[in-house]
Amino acid sequence: MKPDTRAVAASALADVALHGASLRAALARHAGGLADARDRALLTALVHHGARWWLRYDAALDDLLAQPLRRKEPAIHALLVLGLVQLEVMQLSAYAAVAASVEATRALGRPQFAGLVNAVLRRWQRERTSRNAALDAQPRTRHAHPAWLADALAHDWPGQAEAIMAANNREPPLSLRANRRHAPRGELLARLAAAGVDAIVHPWLADALVLPHSVDVTHLPGFAEGAFAVQDGAAQVAADLLAAADGMYVLDACAAPGGKACHVLERAQVKLTALESDPERGQRVHENLARLGLEARLLIGDAGAPRDWWDGQPFERILVDAPCSATGVLRRRPDVRLHRRASDLAALGAQQRRILTALWPLLAPGGRLVYATCSVLRAENGAIVEALLHAQPDARVRSFTLPAGQRAGPGWQILPGDDGLDGMYYAVLEKLPTAAGQTSG
Repeated sequence: MKPDTRAVAASALADVALHGASLRAALARHAGGLADARDRALLTALVHHGARWWLRYDAALDDLLAQPLRRKEPAIHALLVLGLVQLEVMQLSAYAAVAASVEATRALGRPQFAGLVNAVLRRWQRERTSRNAALDAQPRTRHAHPAWLADALAHDWPGQAEAIMAANNREPPLSLRANRRHAPRGELLARLAAAGVDAIVHPWLADALVLPHSVDVTHLPGFAEGAFAVQDGAAQVAADLLAAADGMYVLDACAAPGGKACHVLERAQVKLTALESDPERGQRVHENLARLGLEARLLIGDAGAPRDWWDGQPFERILVDAPCSATGVLRRRPDVRLHRRASDLAALGAQQRRILTALWPLLAPGGRLVYATCSVLRAENGAIVEALLHAQPDARVRSFTLPAGQRAGPGWQILPGDDGLDGMYYAVLEKLPTAAGQTSG
């Protein structure tokens, strides 16, 4: 019997929103029984939209249900959230959203809830105007962001917080990075066009192509032979700022899943060390290098403890894509807003400072270090870099500008949606080529 896609989606969403599973892991666990590509695409869309808008429609159910179902019947609760998401966000027909949701109760083995699901979704349809107005009155439910994050955005980006949260809720385009080692970007564009794939050249990123919607990239021409990788344009900026040249010793200190390391290797013949603390994530780096036909020295180790893995050879370029809150990539990783807590920031900040402090001595005099995060919070960005500048007299900031984003302290912040990009922070630091304090460069 063919699985019911909405029932599968409800189980997956319950795992994400109520049981703490990552969206990636939940989809991997639940998608196996869906053989049809269209069913898998619908599952992915439902779970992504459900996670993105959970905080809005979960709150709506508090008023629509006489008794909460989150703990006793998590899959039914998630099914109701998905019913509201289908009506309001995906704008599916009432039949698809209501009748199919009722049918999914049976697939979940809970036919006794069919009447309740039908009644709740029908009531929402009758009262949607007033109920949407009530949800829109509060930032947490208006944009489905946790209160701590809405407050942090208002503090760090006054006047822009609403736009940031709105951008976080828009479906992102699909960005590809052409592998220069394989073929020029124009050749990849032509291959995609010949296959009927709509893509455009990014106006200022040298290797980027943009597709308007997500697709199964494994079916695109050139994937198997490593002609391209999936990478948002904001992340592609890292290779530009690093500016590695042939023969240089380069360290990618927090390398997984390997996109930035691969981009650097595509640009220049460098001796690159890709460091990753997690063996499983390190395997993803290895797989990406192999598919793209690239070679690097892959190490498993703690970037904050170089004594355990460093051979004493200084690096002329270091990329620190630091572990962070991921608050700049919520449109791609909507589950982050459900799992991240304000209390996480102190530990993340301590880890960022530890890594940056530990790696600075590994940079050769005259060398360059690029500090990056996919966060939009100043505590993880400018504050971390300023602390290093205060502690290291041989460190100086290299100023730069980008066509998207704005200056933010010692670095540059791309906010979510700027030029269609994810949120990323970059700062470029250089080590003085002479003794500390003798020159400002």
